[in-house]
Amino acid sequence: MLDTPAGQTPASTPADEPRGCLFALSQPPLMIFLAVIGCLLLMAAVHDLFLL
Repeated sequence: MLDTPAGQTPASTPADEPRGCLFALSQPPLMIFLAVIGCLLLMAAVHDLFLL
Protein backbone atom coordinates (compact mmCIF):
# COMPACT_ATOMS: atom_id res chain seq x y z
CA MET A 1 0.00 0.00 0.00
CA LEU A 2 1.08 3.60 -0.48
CA ASP A 3 2.61 5.54 2.40
CA THR A 4 -0.06 8.24 2.76
CA PRO A 5 -1.57 9.47 6.01
CA ALA A 6 -5.02 8.21 6.93
CA GLY A 7 -7.83 10.03 5.15
CA GLN A 8 -5.65 11.48 2.40
CA THR A 9 -5.35 10.37 -1.19
CA PRO A 10 -2.03 10.18 -3.02
CA ALA A 11 -1.11 13.21 -5.14
CA SER A 12 -0.81 11.12 -8.30
CA THR A 13 -4.52 10.39 -8.71
CA PRO A 14 -6.01 11.54 -12.05
CA ALA A 15 -8.45 13.92 -10.34
CA ASP A 16 -5.56 15.95 -8.88
CA GLU A 17 -3.68 16.41 -12.15
CA PRO A 18 -3.78 19.91 -13.64
CA ARG A 19 -6.01 20.28 -16.66
CA GLY A 20 -4.59 21.90 -19.75
CA CYS A 21 -5.82 23.97 -22.66
CA LEU A 22 -7.39 21.05 -24.53
CA PHE A 23 -9.68 20.37 -21.59
CA ALA A 24 -10.81 24.02 -21.61
CA LEU A 25 -11.44 23.94 -25.38
CA SER A 26 -13.57 20.81 -25.00
CA GLN A 27 -16.20 22.71 -23.00
CA PRO A 28 -19.33 23.43 -25.10
CA PRO A 29 -20.01 27.00 -23.78
CA LEU A 30 -16.50 28.12 -24.67
CA MET A 31 -16.69 26.57 -28.13
CA ILE A 32 -20.09 28.23 -28.78
CA PHE A 33 -18.67 31.59 -27.70
CA LEU A 34 -15.61 31.18 -29.93
CA ALA A 35 -17.79 30.10 -32.86
CA VAL A 36 -20.01 33.18 -32.50
CA ILE A 37 -16.98 35.51 -32.36
CA GLY A 38 -15.46 33.73 -35.35
CA CYS A 39 -18.67 34.08 -37.36
CA LEU A 40 -18.87 37.80 -36.55
CA LEU A 41 -15.27 38.30 -37.69
CA LEU A 42 -15.91 36.30 -40.86
CA MET A 43 -19.05 38.30 -41.69
CA ALA A 44 -17.15 41.58 -41.14
CA ALA A 45 -14.32 40.39 -43.40
CA VAL A 46 -16.72 39.30 -46.16
CA HIS A 47 -18.57 42.61 -45.90
CA ASP A 48 -15.34 44.60 -46.17
CA LEU A 49 -13.95 42.56 -49.06
CA PHE A 50 -17.00 42.10 -51.26
CA LEU A 51 -19.61 44.72 -50.37
CA LEU A 52 -17.55 47.89 -49.91
